[in-house]
Amino acid sequence: MTRGKFIALEGGEGAGKSTQARMLVDALAARGIAADLTREPGGTPGAEAIRHLLLDPPGEGWGAEAEALLFAAARADHVARRIIPALDRGDWVISDRFVDSSRAYQGGAGQLGDEAVVALHAIGSAGLRPDLTLLLEADESQVAERLAERDGDSSDAIGGRDIAYHRAVTAAFRRYAEEDPDGFAVIDASGTPEEVHTQILSALMPLLGS
Repeated sequence: MTRGKFIALEGGEGAGKSTQARMLVDALAARGIAADLTREPGGTPGAEAIRHLLLDPPGEGWGAEAEALLFAAARADHVARRIIPALDRGDWVISDRFVDSSRAYQGGAGQLGDEAVVALHAIGSAGLRPDLTLLLEADESQVAERLAERDGDSSDAIGGRDIAYHRAVTAAFRRYAEEDPDGFAVIDASGTPEEVHTQILSALMPLLGS
Protein backbone atom coordinates (compact mmCIF):
# COMPACT_ATOMS: atom_id res chain seq x y z
CA MET A 1 0.00 0.00 0.00
CA THR A 2 1.26 3.48 -0.85
CA ARG A 3 1.95 5.58 2.22
CA GLY A 4 -0.21 8.64 2.64
CA LYS A 5 1.02 12.23 2.59
CA PHE A 6 1.42 14.40 5.66
CA ILE A 7 0.63 18.11 5.29
CA ALA A 8 0.94 20.66 8.11
CA LEU A 9 -0.51 24.17 8.05
CA GLU A 10 1.51 26.68 10.06
CA GLY A 11 1.48 30.38 10.79
CA GLY A 12 0.66 32.86 13.51
CA GLU A 13 -2.67 33.50 15.17
CA GLY A 14 -5.46 34.46 12.77
CA ALA A 15 -3.71 33.37 9.57
CA GLY A 16 -6.64 31.15 8.57
CA LYS A 17 -5.06 27.73 9.14
CA SER A 18 -8.17 26.00 10.46
CA THR A 19 -10.35 27.24 7.62
CA GLN A 20 -7.82 26.20 5.01
CA ALA A 21 -7.27 22.81 6.61
CA ARG A 22 -11.00 22.06 6.37
CA MET A 23 -11.15 23.29 2.77
CA LEU A 24 -8.17 21.14 1.84
CA VAL A 25 -9.71 17.98 3.30
CA ASP A 26 -12.89 18.65 1.30
CA ALA A 27 -10.88 19.21 -1.89
CA LEU A 28 -8.97 15.98 -1.39
CA ALA A 29 -12.20 14.08 -0.79
CA ALA A 30 -13.50 15.44 -4.09
CA ARG A 31 -10.44 13.84 -5.73
CA GLY A 32 -11.14 10.53 -4.02
CA ILE A 33 -8.33 10.93 -1.50
CA ALA A 34 -9.09 9.98 2.11
CA ALA A 35 -7.73 12.64 4.46
CA ASP A 36 -7.68 12.83 8.25
CA LEU A 37 -8.14 16.38 9.61
CA THR A 38 -6.40 16.87 12.94
CA ARG A 39 -4.76 19.57 15.04
CA GLU A 40 -2.02 20.35 17.51
CA PRO A 41 -1.96 20.30 20.38
CA GLY A 42 -4.64 17.63 20.24
CA GLY A 43 -5.80 14.93 17.90
CA THR A 44 -6.00 12.12 20.48
CA PRO A 45 -7.72 11.94 23.89
CA GLY A 46 -4.41 12.26 25.71
CA ALA A 47 -3.17 15.11 23.56
CA GLU A 48 -6.50 16.93 23.89
CA ALA A 49 -6.17 16.72 27.68
CA ILE A 50 -2.72 18.30 27.41
CA ARG A 51 -4.16 20.95 25.07
CA HIS A 52 -6.47 22.05 27.88
CA LEU A 53 -3.52 22.34 30.27
CA LEU A 54 -1.62 24.44 27.74
CA LEU A 55 -4.35 26.84 26.63
CA ASP A 56 -6.05 27.19 30.02
CA PRO A 57 -3.15 26.58 32.40
CA PRO A 58 -3.49 26.25 36.15
CA GLY A 59 -2.00 28.81 38.50
CA GLU A 60 0.57 31.13 36.97
CA GLY A 61 0.91 29.08 33.79
CA TRP A 62 3.95 27.40 32.28
CA GLY A 63 7.47 28.57 31.57
CA ALA A 64 8.92 27.97 28.11
CA GLU A 65 10.65 24.76 29.22
CA ALA A 66 7.55 23.15 30.76
CA GLU A 67 5.43 24.37 27.85
CA ALA A 68 7.78 22.77 25.31
CA LEU A 69 7.76 19.48 27.23
CA LEU A 70 3.95 19.43 27.30
CA PHE A 71 3.75 20.14 23.57
CA ALA A 72 6.28 17.40 22.87
CA ALA A 73 4.33 14.92 25.01
CA ALA A 74 1.06 15.77 23.24
CA ARG A 75 2.76 15.45 19.85
CA ALA A 76 4.32 12.09 20.71
CA ASP A 77 0.89 10.65 21.47
CA HIS A 78 -0.62 12.31 18.39
CA VAL A 79 2.08 10.92 16.10
CA ALA A 80 2.00 7.40 17.52
CA ARG A 81 -1.74 6.96 17.86
CA ARG A 82 -3.14 8.95 14.95
CA ILE A 83 -0.71 10.34 12.38
CA ILE A 84 1.43 7.26 11.70
CA PRO A 85 -1.52 4.84 11.62
CA ALA A 86 -3.35 7.08 9.13
CA LEU A 87 -0.30 7.41 6.89
CA ASP A 88 0.26 3.65 7.03
CA ARG A 89 -3.34 3.15 5.87
CA GLY A 90 -2.56 5.27 2.83
CA ASP A 91 -4.59 8.25 4.04
CA TRP A 92 -3.39 11.83 3.89
CA VAL A 93 -3.06 13.66 7.21
CA ILE A 94 -3.85 17.38 7.31
CA SER A 95 -2.73 18.91 10.60
CA ASP A 96 -3.54 22.38 11.85
CA ARG A 97 -0.04 23.03 13.33
CA PHE A 98 2.82 20.62 13.97
CA VAL A 99 6.38 20.80 15.32
CA ASP A 100 7.27 24.08 13.59
CA SER A 101 4.78 25.82 15.88
CA SER A 102 6.78 24.61 18.87
CA ARG A 103 9.95 25.78 17.16
CA ALA A 104 8.47 29.22 16.53
CA TYR A 105 6.58 29.74 19.78
CA GLN A 106 8.66 28.07 22.48
CA GLY A 107 11.97 27.85 20.64
CA GLY A 108 11.91 31.26 18.95
CA ALA A 109 9.61 33.67 20.75
CA GLY A 110 10.02 31.80 24.03
CA GLN A 111 13.80 31.86 23.61
CA LEU A 112 14.20 28.20 24.48
CA GLY A 113 16.17 27.70 21.28
CA ASP A 114 15.55 25.62 18.18
CA GLU A 115 18.01 22.89 19.15
CA ALA A 116 16.11 22.05 22.35
CA VAL A 117 12.73 21.83 20.60
CA VAL A 118 14.13 19.71 17.77
CA ALA A 119 15.78 17.40 20.33
CA LEU A 120 12.47 16.90 22.15
CA HIS A 121 10.79 16.13 18.84
CA ALA A 122 13.47 13.58 18.00
CA ILE A 123 12.89 11.81 21.32
CA GLY A 124 9.09 11.96 21.33
CA SER A 125 8.19 11.63 17.66
CA ALA A 126 11.32 10.24 15.96
CA GLY A 127 11.82 13.59 14.24
CA LEU A 128 8.81 13.14 11.93
CA ARG A 129 8.49 15.92 9.34
CA PRO A 130 5.53 16.69 7.07
CA ASP A 131 5.85 15.98 3.36
CA LEU A 132 5.06 19.68 2.97
CA THR A 133 4.48 22.50 5.43
CA LEU A 134 2.16 25.28 4.25
CA LEU A 135 3.13 28.54 5.95
CA LEU A 136 0.24 31.02 5.86
CA GLU A 137 1.26 34.67 6.15
CA ALA A 138 -0.99 37.73 6.37
CA ASP A 139 -0.56 41.41 7.17
CA GLU A 140 -0.44 42.18 10.90
CA SER A 141 -3.38 44.61 10.78
CA GLN A 142 -5.49 42.13 8.86
CA VAL A 143 -4.69 39.41 11.36
CA ALA A 144 -5.72 41.73 14.20
CA GLU A 145 -9.10 42.29 12.54
CA ARG A 146 -9.63 38.55 12.09
CA LEU A 147 -8.74 37.82 15.70
CA ALA A 148 -11.07 40.56 16.98
CA GLU A 149 -13.88 39.05 14.94
CA ARG A 150 -13.07 35.50 16.03
CA ASP A 151 -12.18 35.94 19.70
CA GLY A 152 -13.62 39.30 20.75
CA ASP A 153 -12.01 40.28 24.05
CA SER A 154 -11.02 36.74 25.00
CA SER A 155 -8.11 34.57 23.90
CA ASP A 156 -6.22 31.57 25.20
CA ALA A 157 -3.02 31.70 27.23
CA ILE A 158 -0.76 31.60 24.17
CA GLY A 159 -2.82 33.67 21.74
CA GLY A 160 -3.16 36.41 24.35
CA ARG A 161 0.55 37.13 24.61
CA ASP A 162 1.84 40.55 23.63
CA ILE A 163 2.53 41.82 20.11
CA ALA A 164 6.30 41.51 20.50
CA TYR A 165 5.94 37.80 21.22
CA HIS A 166 3.76 37.24 18.16
CA ARG A 167 6.10 39.25 15.93
CA ALA A 168 8.93 37.00 17.09
CA VAL A 169 6.79 33.97 16.18
CA THR A 170 6.19 35.36 12.69
CA ALA A 171 9.89 36.07 12.20
CA ALA A 172 10.80 32.54 13.32
CA PHE A 173 8.35 30.92 10.90
CA ARG A 174 9.71 33.01 8.03
CA ARG A 175 13.28 32.03 8.91
CA TYR A 176 12.43 28.33 8.91
CA ALA A 177 10.78 28.63 5.50
CA GLU A 178 13.78 30.45 4.08
CA GLU A 179 16.15 27.81 5.47
CA ASP A 180 14.09 24.91 4.06
CA PRO A 181 12.49 26.03 0.77
CA ASP A 182 11.84 22.44 -0.32
CA GLY A 183 9.97 21.61 2.87
CA PHE A 184 7.86 24.77 3.04
CA ALA A 185 5.44 26.52 0.71
CA VAL A 186 4.77 30.12 1.74
CA ILE A 187 1.14 31.06 1.12
CA ASP A 188 -0.16 34.63 0.92
CA ALA A 189 -3.13 34.40 3.29
CA SER A 190 -4.33 37.97 2.82
CA GLY A 191 -6.92 37.13 0.16
CA THR A 192 -10.31 35.49 0.38
CA PRO A 193 -10.48 31.90 1.65
CA GLU A 194 -11.06 30.75 -1.93
CA GLU A 195 -8.01 32.64 -3.21
CA VAL A 196 -5.82 31.19 -0.46
CA HIS A 197 -7.18 27.71 -1.14
CA THR A 198 -6.24 28.02 -4.81
CA GLN A 199 -2.64 28.80 -3.83
CA ILE A 200 -2.56 25.79 -1.53
CA LEU A 201 -3.78 23.42 -4.23
CA SER A 202 -1.15 24.81 -6.58
CA ALA A 203 1.58 24.19 -3.99
CA LEU A 204 0.35 20.60 -3.54
CA MET A 205 0.28 19.69 -7.24
CA PRO A 206 3.65 17.86 -7.16
CA LEU A 207 2.33 15.63 -4.34
CA LEU A 208 -1.01 15.13 -6.07
CA GLY A 209 0.75 13.93 -9.19
CA SER A 210 -0.94 16.46 -11.47
